[in-house]
Amino acid sequence: MTRQDILVRGAGAVGLCTALALSRQGLRVALLGSLAEPERPDLRAYALNAASVRLLAQLKVWDAIPADARTAVHEMHIEGDAPGAALQFSAWQQSLSELAWIVDAAELERALRAAVRFAPHVTPVAAEVPAALQVLAEGRDSATRERLGVRMPRLAYGQRGIAARLVSPQPHAGLARQWFRSPDVLALLPLDRPAFEGRGGHGLALVWSVPDARADALMALSDADFLNALMDATAGAAGELALASGRAQWPLALAHADALCGPGWVLVGDAAHLVHPLAGQGLNLGLGDVATLAAVLAAREPWWPLGDARLLARYARERRGPVRAMAQACDGLLQLFATPQPLVRELRNRGLTLVNHLPPLKRLLTARALG
Repeated sequence: MTRQDILVRGAGAVGLCTALALSRQGLRVALLGSLAEPERPDLRAYALNAASVRLLAQLKVWDAIPADARTAVHEMHIEGDAPGAALQFSAWQQSLSELAWIVDAAELERALRAAVRFAPHVTPVAAEVPAALQVLAEGRDSATRERLGVRMPRLAYGQRGIAARLVSPQPHAGLARQWFRSPDVLALLPLDRPAFEGRGGHGLALVWSVPDARADALMALSDADFLNALMDATAGAAGELALASGRAQWPLALAHADALCGPGWVLVGDAAHLVHPLAGQGLNLGLGDVATLAAVLAAREPWWPLGDARLLARYARERRGPVRAMAQACDGLLQLFATPQPLVRELRNRGLTLVNHLPPLKRLLTARALG
């Protein structure tokens, strides 16, 4: 194959979006990664902010996602680990049509793969090809990043995320619920597509972050016992829950690559940074990388090569601040609610209640989350 402008390594959501975004500039993009349907069902659900939805709309992908695979969040309730400690967000109070969208991960990636197949400037490849710029979107275990000698030390939380799909006879009404119960963080996200098994009811996506030992115990439970544990944790707030899928788990960590770019290469998505899922910002940060990289390359001076390190440094400068700020915010929240000390427990729960009564601060937090 002749030399390409861009080689994108990785065909997950961030890699696919990168290929589409850069090909729209007329750049010749080679995509290295499988476009085949995954063998196992994907239990993940993404919480997408307004900036991510705008990017997907620009790439002509958003409307291709089935209507029942994307659900608007109109309200969010966050509960602490003391009676009455709660924080509530409302799209209506924020003068927004929605706070976020919960999207079926499998359907999003299916729509992205279909778009790539029809993109005139994107060529799927089975092996490395020469290119002016390599975009590393291989995920947290990027082999190319390691070969380049880029360090990405991880702070392992000693926790795992557990995902599953649930159904309830109780309508979700666009409400996302989250419980901060030291040391667990549990989220029930509204998702109209309820199941892989055709179960009826109103769909919910579960993301439950727990210590490793607790994860082992939960994953070893029967479905009935797992549901009992879940009902205890949620106090039945979302109705009588039933499993509509299996369960999946993955380790949680905080990490940031010590370099985001170099001559002829750049990192995006989980290959560049990892954050705790408690705020649902992992994919949003990755899509923010894509949007920023596309803007930097589109605005480059005609005489600058795509792989010029000084050009790519513009991308690194623009992303370093927002990514680190979000990572620190997520880590700070986790550490705050993981501490069992009585005084800290009282202060954090009082803090939730205080923020709930400060509309300007709630608007600021919403604006940050929406990107």
